[in-house]
Amino acid sequence: MIVPVWLWIATVAGLLILLAIDLVIVDRKPHEVTIAEAARWVVFYVACAVVFGLGLWFFAGGRPAGEFFAGYITEYSLSIDNLFIFLVVMAAFKVPKIHQHKVLLIGIVLALAMRSVFILLGAAVVANFSWVFYLFGVFLIYTAWTFLRTKHEDNDEEYKENALTRMARKILPVTDKYHGAKSFVRIDGKRLVTPMFLVMVAIGTADLLFAVDSIPAIFGLTKEAFLVFSANAFALMGLRQLYFLLGGLLRKLVYLPIGLAFILAFIGVKLVLEALHSNELPFINSGDPIGVWVPSIAVSLGVIVTVLAITTVASLVKTRRVAAREQKAAV
Repeated sequence: MIVPVWLWIATVAGLLILLAIDLVIVDRKPHEVTIAEAARWVVFYVACAVVFGLGLWFFAGGRPAGEFFAGYITEYSLSIDNLFIFLVVMAAFKVPKIHQHKVLLIGIVLALAMRSVFILLGAAVVANFSWVFYLFGVFLIYTAWTFLRTKHEDNDEEYKENALTRMARKILPVTDKYHGAKSFVRIDGKRLVTPMFLVMVAIGTADLLFAVDSIPAIFGLTKEAFLVFSANAFALMGLRQLYFLLGGLLRKLVYLPIGLAFILAFIGVKLVLEALHSNELPFINSGDPIGVWVPSIAVSLGVIVTVLAITTVASLVKTRRVAAREQKAAV
């Protein structure tokens, strides 16, 4: 897929316009985001992603569109797991509800900027070293295993600040309380940072850590940097509204980590098969490619959607049964 420079510029400009609209409409007057408002914005951002994907289908064909949708759904699904961390961070920093949207917005913009660097580096590596798919595949399979072992046990743990947040707290003079939505204030002639700045750092760096899992995963679905970037951008753009829409419902998705682990393992195996199919390593089959079957993008998309549907339905059924048992026991 040949991506002209003007399309990159138009896509980035479109995303900036969406951010500007969000800032003007939502953040013009800080307020607590309601479920109805969040639902409208989630539908809006999903619709934007669908329109973008249909545009790819019309102008570039079914394969790029399929790769975009597979990448978008995967990134959005993996990003939902980020929301657990966002909930813990917001609670730990006691962020006022009327300012939580701004925290998420700036934190996610920072994360997208940092992810863009990862994407450019990843695209360069993938284009020049096909054997890197072996490493990506093994890493994703290992990550899937860690998901199964730890993810559904970590949600209730006490939040521990990461190294960058601790460093910022240690180096920068921080106020004891929030000053509205301000990140910096001047008190007695001294310029200080507020807890608002620290929580933005915490949100942004937490999401960046998740990118270590998600960026190799999406390169397993498409090698096109433009599709990787756009899928990440659309997934992140709608993420903060999903935070307000789901809220406490996130804890009801008890089987989500299992579903995400399966998806990561599936993509990891797909990457290894793809690496074997285009093998260049001399110590594997004398450096010749191996004619193994590699799942098509249609198969990958079907697996991802099916797994997410099954885990979501199973989670809701289980939580409903647990709630019914607890209610019956309380009678």
